[in-house]
Amino acid sequence: MENKEYDLLSKQEKNRRQLDITKTFLKLGFLAFGGPAAHIAMLEEEAVTKKKWLDREKFMDFFGATNLIPGPNSTEMVIMVGYEHGGVLGLINAGVSFILPAMLIVLLFATFYVNYGTLPQVGAILDGIKPVIMAIILTALYRLFRTVVDSRKKIVFGLIAALFYYLGLAEIGLILTIGILMMLYDNRTRLKDKLFSISLPMIFFVFLKIGAFLYGSGYVLLAFLESEFVEKRALLTTTQLLDAVAVGQFTPGPVFTTATFIGYLLGSFPGAILATIGIFLPAFVVVYLIKPHIQTLRNSVYFSSILDGVNIASLVMMAFVSINLGIASLFNPVTVAIFLVSLILMTRFKVNSAILIILGGLINFIISVL
Repeated sequence: MENKEYDLLSKQEKNRRQLDITKTFLKLGFLAFGGPAAHIAMLEEEAVTKKKWLDREKFMDFFGATNLIPGPNSTEMVIMVGYEHGGVLGLINAGVSFILPAMLIVLLFATFYVNYGTLPQVGAILDGIKPVIMAIILTALYRLFRTVVDSRKKIVFGLIAALFYYLGLAEIGLILTIGILMMLYDNRTRLKDKLFSISLPMIFFVFLKIGAFLYGSGYVLLAFLESEFVEKRALLTTTQLLDAVAVGQFTPGPVFTTATFIGYLLGSFPGAILATIGIFLPAFVVVYLIKPHIQTLRNSVYFSSILDGVNIASLVMMAFVSINLGIASLFNPVTVAIFLVSLILMTRFKVNSAILIILGGLINFIISVL
């Protein structure tokens, strides 16, 4: 796909750009000693600082992209810059111009080696070139760091990258890790909103999971609901959970219909239906499967021990949830008094819990409006 900006140029300007690309990258091809770091530094100096073909931000975007794909990074950078400045023809022109000098020089050395059985002594020349290359690299790094690392956040991620590199994390792993970590940090609010939202299918599957793995009485449901919707996903507040449980207890039938209430809060009428089906469906399936084997399971010492352990764990989990719910529900003297009176009436006088729920609600309502 052509470069749109390049397509709009006149033929004369296109020819001028191609000639400029050829000259620039032939020069780099002859002088770019020192490996990829030196190549990138010299390319930045030529294309960004001197000729201003592109800005440093775009240059660094190209650099990041070439580090994520296979192949010779510095050559890929040359090709990208050529494409940016001269379209598809510039892409080819830059790549060929950069590669050709090195190829010819290597070919010369190969010919010399085959004919004379040795290589010419170039160590002294290279020793003189290396300090210059280091100066070029450090100058380019300084310019690029000033452009890229322009905030405290980026300084912190730079230090993290340095630590990972010091610990021996491989190059690709280091690049991907820092890239992903910065993406997660910059988009933490957006990702949190997505993570803590829930679709209709997810409502069904969460309640299906609860229905499939919940042991004990319906009251153990509190622990699962708090874990899934208050702690993990933050879709419900503790107050909303208490309201849902109160409705489930107040109404006739299984406490599991609390799922209907929560499903409605999360997904309106379809959510209520899916939550109800999801939480009750496993019961139908399990009963169908184990009914023929009830007597065998009842007589099994292994199964009875498993059941005892499951019941203990369920009770402990229920106790912790009750403590959390209690802290949230007993927030003033009136609620504490209602709790204590209700506890006495249920334990000593066996008063029906539904009656106490009605009375507790009425009493608190009357006091609140007085």
